[in-house]
Amino acid sequence: MKRAAFVLTAVLLAGLSSPASAAEISRSLPVGVSVGSVWEVIGPFCAIAKWHPVVESCSEEVIDGATYRRLVTVDGAELLEKQLAHDDAITTYSYSIVESPLPVENYVSTLTVTDASGRTRITWQSTFAPKGVSEPDAVNVIAGIYDAGLLALKKRFGQ
Repeated sequence: MKRAAFVLTAVLLAGLSSPASAAEISRSLPVGVSVGSVWEVIGPFCAIAKWHPVVESCSEEVIDGATYRRLVTVDGAELLEKQLAHDDAITTYSYSIVESPLPVENYVSTLTVTDASGRTRITWQSTFAPKGVSEPDAVNVIAGIYDAGLLALKKRFGQ
């Protein structure tokens, strides 16, 4: 129940209502290490630069009291993302994309680590609207980002 309230709060904080044509994607990965061990690696908002193979660097900044991260990819693309919610106790955080070359808008994502019947599960999910491309094309772009990150985590945790 606390996790559901967290996700609802994150969406409300984003100030976005999901358009009827919003795309959704969710990817998950079971790993054989503790929730705490996984969260230590992926929980800090800017830690993505240490585990995602496409992210070259990440810098955090606070603007009007909100935390943002500026990502630079290995090919030089830049993204600005706003942290919407972060809860170490339930090992989850949500964020929105503010600026990006990706073919999406109204993007809100949540990264969560849970104990699933004795196995740790990493779940990365989002909703967004396609921008300038078809919905399947936008979904494929985001799926590729999630899959690359989760594959790197799979290797990192020896799976």
